[in-house]
Amino acid sequence: MPRIFALAFAFVAAVAAGVAIPVHSRAQGNATPDQIVQSIADDLAKAIEGHQAELKNDHEKLIKVIDDILLPRFDIDYASILVLGQSARSSTPEQRTRFAKAFYNSIAHRYAEGLLNYTRGRVRVLPSKGDLNDKRTIVRTEVVLDDGKTLPVDYAFRKTQDGTWKAYDVIIEGISYITNYRNQVGAEIAKSGLDALITRLETQGEKTLETMEQQQKGGQ
Repeated sequence: MPRIFALAFAFVAAVAAGVAIPVHSRAQGNATPDQIVQSIADDLAKAIEGHQAELKNDHEKLIKVIDDILLPRFDIDYASILVLGQSARSSTPEQRTRFAKAFYNSIAHRYAEGLLNYTRGRVRVLPSKGDLNDKRTIVRTEVVLDDGKTLPVDYAFRKTQDGTWKAYDVIIEGISYITNYRNQVGAEIAKSGLDALITRLETQGEKTLETMEQQQKGGQ
């Protein structure tokens, strides 16, 4: 699951780029989420082919690549509120802002090398089910594994107030990354408080995520 999540996260980063949308679609602002995903699926391989070794040896450059393509079209603030769950109601705007930034940075560092695992044809965008909702929609895909088997991976999009579509969740075999991390974050907040968790994410980053995941597994 961590390896697949890495690939899924990397693909969401690519989805967030918007760089593969045809010029006429970008100008009109009428590209649907599945059109964006389909375009990115074709262009992601082009963006990394021949650069894997360079990016693997320069982690900060890899992170910058992810930042450049992810932040414009991934709704990290909304996703972070969902991850915080009930704790979001009692948190301050400053806490939510710090958590969003620290949580995103931790996720990006942990799964950055997943971007290097993407190869041409690895992701297949499936036909949409029903009409496009004017506020939220799911883009369904299949990830082709090394052994040829496929894994369902869906991407949740929402339309923001300015009319742009942004991705905010990844669902792998029915398991939402937001729900998964909400449980881990909730347990940490209950144990040590939100401020302590934010500080750990800011100072220890991906190690904090690893610790939370290990603790969750130990409690199962």
